[in-house]
Amino acid sequence: GDRRLRGREGDDCIIDVPVGTVAMDIQTGRMICDVDVENRLFLLQEGTKGGCLTNNYLGRRGGERWIKLVMKSIADVGLVGYPNAGKSSLLSMVSKSAPKIGSYPFTTLKPTVGVVRTGDHSKEISIADIPGLIEGAHENRGLGHLFLQHIERTKTLLFVLDVQGFQLSYREPHRTPYETFVYLCRELELYMPGLTKRNVVVAVNKMDTEGADEEYETFVGQYREHLRNLVSVEAIVPVSCYTGQGREHLTQLIMDIKYRRK
Repeated sequence: GDRRLRGREGDDCIIDVPVGTVAMDIQTGRMICDVDVENRLFLLQEGTKGGCLTNNYLGRRGGERWIKLVMKSIADVGLVGYPNAGKSSLLSMVSKSAPKIGSYPFTTLKPTVGVVRTGDHSKEISIADIPGLIEGAHENRGLGHLFLQHIERTKTLLFVLDVQGFQLSYREPHRTPYETFVYLCRELELYMPGLTKRNVVVAVNKMDTEGADEEYETFVGQYREHLRNLVSVEAIVPVSCYTGQGREHLTQLIMDIKYRRK
């Protein structure tokens, strides 16, 4: 039969995506491109030479490729912490977001983004409440990779720690605030080395609870003695989402971090 290919050339298909989008090949699982700058074109699937007079109309058929687009860049600041540390409450306190909040772990199952603006609206910063991590997140426990990929694309990491420590369940050991911070840093570094070298702020939450001042001072002392040379922290801020303690200080701090680079 006649194998010659005739017909007009096909049109280019251009898909507009926001910065922070990653294109993945569904069949191989490999990353095709990482859209990390604006107004740049990335080739996802190359077209083929159509039939024309110069090749006796012996063109090649176009290929087929299944592609998945993943949005990884979501905010200037990412809230990092174990479940029930108060990340959603903190986001609600400092921004105009109204995330679902409950008194049990794993309230947040997908990122929620809130926006903080100055009074004259001249500056703003976006903050993402990343779902709570658990130990082994770097090995994809508890949907760890799904949550960690969002943290990967935030410029500032805001760790939220419960001043009373954390215990996932009665089967798990209780972690002090310092131990919690160490384990969180470990998960981030095992997932992506260098992740904790970004701007890091620590908010020690629930300062309205009994014995909070002593626990806070213990955490600060342990960090300065054992960890400050490994993880550089911009500031450790005592906060209470219940009373509003530390709200203005924390808000101004993360705003300054963003705009000092401009």
